[in-house]
Amino acid sequence: MSRREKMAMIERGMDPRSYKPQPAPYQNLKWGLLLVGAGFGLFLAFLLDRTVFAGADRYDDQNAAIYFALIAIFGGLGLILSYRIEKKELYNNDKG
Repeated sequence: MSRREKMAMIERGMDPRSYKPQPAPYQNLKWGLLLVGAGFGLFLAFLLDRTVFAGADRYDDQNAAIYFALIAIFGGLGLILSYRIEKKELYNNDKG
């Protein structure tokens, strides 16, 4: 916490020593789905590289773009899924 934030709390009559940062309950879910998505993308890129593009030269790095693209796509899908789960949970908790 910065000095400016502490001074603002004191001006409002709050005690900065009693301040505790809010936990991020979905942080593990977000990281988990990101890594699972990236891992799935890497595995799919490996399978495509070994089967569909098997006739290409083994020392040719033209297929490297497939690895980066699929890791990014499936990692992004994992983050979107994490967002949807968080949004659904927060909506259900507020509703009832």
